[in-house]
Amino acid sequence: MFSVNTNPGALIALQNLNSTAAQLQTAQNQVSTGLAVSSPKDNGAIWAIAQNERGQQQSLDAVKNSLQTGQSIIDVANSAGQTVSDLLIQMKEKALAASDTSLDTNSRTALNADFVALRNQISTVVQNATFNGVNLLDGSLTNGITSLANADGTSVITTKSQDLSLGGTIVGVGSTDTIGTVTTAQAMIDTVATSLNAVDNALATLGTSSKALGDQLDFVGSLQDTLETGIGNLVNANLAKESATLSALQTKQQLGIQALSIANSSSSALLGLFR
Repeated sequence: MFSVNTNPGALIALQNLNSTAAQLQTAQNQVSTGLAVSSPKDNGAIWAIAQNERGQQQSLDAVKNSLQTGQSIIDVANSAGQTVSDLLIQMKEKALAASDTSLDTNSRTALNADFVALRNQISTVVQNATFNGVNLLDGSLTNGITSLANADGTSVITTKSQDLSLGGTIVGVGSTDTIGTVTTAQAMIDTVATSLNAVDNALATLGTSSKALGDQLDFVGSLQDTLETGIGNLVNANLAKESATLSALQTKQQLGIQALSIANSSSSALLGLFR
């Protein structure tokens, strides 16, 4: 039935054209953003899950920063500790030489001066073993340092401080000790040897802590990569598929426009009946 009041064909063509335009807009958004779910209106549940995982992933950046800072603090302490160990080896040599009863006064005085210089150098090294205002070797920290281990802040890795100050529990050499006599030199040999063993053990402990932070840092990096992959699986668009869909929809849109044009022109055919 022909009518100038209603045109069912045009209405159907218009509905299909609007549907194609909506699909085309969705495909264009996915191709331009690379995301199948770029906002809550695309898929609220998936978007919420992905957003939560993004927050987790970014929080891990703070964890990495904390672990890297902890590593740097320990590395500085280790470097200083190795220097202290080397100084103690030289001090032991000086003490052993000074224990020789056949030495003349001038030689003993020279050895003592060298010993005192090495002793004072230990204090200088320990006091300067600071990174970011933190010193693990000067006794200023009683509880060590803690580094974040997870994104919630509920887990930490603790690194104990190692007090290498003169006259402490690790370095038994006192800040005023000398080797000016045979007796003090002989006593100092054992003191320095004991201190050297204790320093080496302290450095081993710091090395273990540094490795623990490094292992955790590697894990956090892998976890971030895994989270990124998981988020991509949730929200990323299949660009090859969407590209093909986009081409098909563009063709479909052109055909829809032609179909609508044909449907709109059908009512004009009525004019032929009245010629």
